[in-house]
Amino acid sequence: MNTEYRYIFEKGSKKHLCPNCDKKRFVRYIDTQTGEYLPEQYGRCDRESKCGYFLNPYKDGYTKAIWEREQGNKTDWKPQQPKRKKKPVNKPKRTFIPVEVFNRTRAGYEQNTFIQNLLTRVAFPFEVQDIEKVISLYHLGTVQNGYRTGSNTFPFVDINGNIRAIQVKHFDEQNRTKATDFLHSIIEKYHTRNNKPLPEWLEAYNKNETKVSCLFGEHLLSKYTYNPIALVEAPKTAIYGTLYFGFPEQPTNLLWLAVYNLSSLNLNKCKALKGRNVYLFPDLSKDGKAFELWSNKATEIQKRLQGTYFHVSDLLEQLAPQQDKEQGKDIADYLIKQDWRLYRKKQERIVFRTLKKETSQPEPEPVETSTRENSEKRERQKKTFFSQPEPKLNEPNYIKETERIELPKKEQPENWGNDIAELENYFASIELPTQPIKLNKGSTIKNCSLFIESHFINVKKNDGKTRFLPYLSRLHELKNHLNNQDFSIIP
Repeated sequence: MNTEYRYIFEKGSKKHLCPNCDKKRFVRYIDTQTGEYLPEQYGRCDRESKCGYFLNPYKDGYTKAIWEREQGNKTDWKPQQPKRKKKPVNKPKRTFIPVEVFNRTRAGYEQNTFIQNLLTRVAFPFEVQDIEKVISLYHLGTVQNGYRTGSNTFPFVDINGNIRAIQVKHFDEQNRTKATDFLHSIIEKYHTRNNKPLPEWLEAYNKNETKVSCLFGEHLLSKYTYNPIALVEAPKTAIYGTLYFGFPEQPTNLLWLAVYNLSSLNLNKCKALKGRNVYLFPDLSKDGKAFELWSNKATEIQKRLQGTYFHVSDLLEQLAPQQDKEQGKDIADYLIKQDWRLYRKKQERIVFRTLKKETSQPEPEPVETSTRENSEKRERQKKTFFSQPEPKLNEPNYIKETERIELPKKEQPENWGNDIAELENYFASIELPTQPIKLNKGSTIKNCSLFIESHFINVKKNDGKTRFLPYLSRLHELKNHLNNQDFSIIP
């Protein structure tokens, strides 16, 4: 017996959008009595294997409800709404800063205020070789023109070598921050002011949800795989830490990294630290809020990173005077007053003596804060480490543990004026090499002009002071090599 159905699939090849997969492969039901479509959810998608959506009006109570209403009977039945599959959220592909843009920053160090301060203006100037080394290690650079001329660039390069952001810091002659910017923002402002279209890479880069999405110095993790990690807020602090406590060639030395700012400590950034021993040094803050925030975050992050050990130091928190806390000082503010030579030599360093024997933890333990010493010892430390007067430029301010060393009386300085004049005349009369040269077994000069300039500044300011005699000696050594053409060009 033939059965006539009132509700049937629409005949023909017409297809509609499927309420489930949004593909135009859906066949709808029609009412043969009225010729109208049933509600849009009734029908079948012919993508049976990939979608398979099918809603039959005879099986969900629709036909019975329509019949009851046509008979004048009340019904509370309502058609079910289609359950659409959630579309997968395709996150836009992250865009990185092009290498050629990054490479343009890697010059102009003679006009870089931050670098020149470290060479000549801090209380205890650093060796040229160390500054060159830290520039190379962290890829520090310079803004060479525009309104940020002379600013230092701190690139955030991830563990795969991608350049995720380049922070621009404008410093004064005391290396205090005057202004903060980002290179992509500077480039965008330049194009906007000059009515030029943005480069394609910048258009795409601006769509990144976050710009600073990795640690400063993260690229070094794959090279120095065994070093314990020192994690601080600002890149500048990481640079100071490296210059004071030594470079990471020795696996027992700290590898200094930075998160960018206080609120940037998070799980995503710390994933690159999995399996490492990490020592965190938050900046000071009023009421210890920064220390508390990092302690709580470190606890949560450690739970998520198996085999990773986080240790939050409270040394500054316990020793610093209230005024320093209100000013938000960090380790760098205290280190820069000290002679870096002592920190390199010390086996038991001032800042880290409460962290003994913890770089070889076999299993991670709950996040700890540094052991609190008795109040008498804290007061002694406070007097020596935090409350000492500002040192005069280039005069030694030695501290060993918490006691001062008696320095021998200085001899009357000799006059180096004749030597300096002779050397200046010599270097002015020759064409200086533009390529790196190997001065001796332990010294390579990458920028001869910068090397000579910085050494002359030191010997002129410290004429006759014995501890600065190596600067004069190196100038003589360079003259002899150049004069005798007895130097090696570094490929």
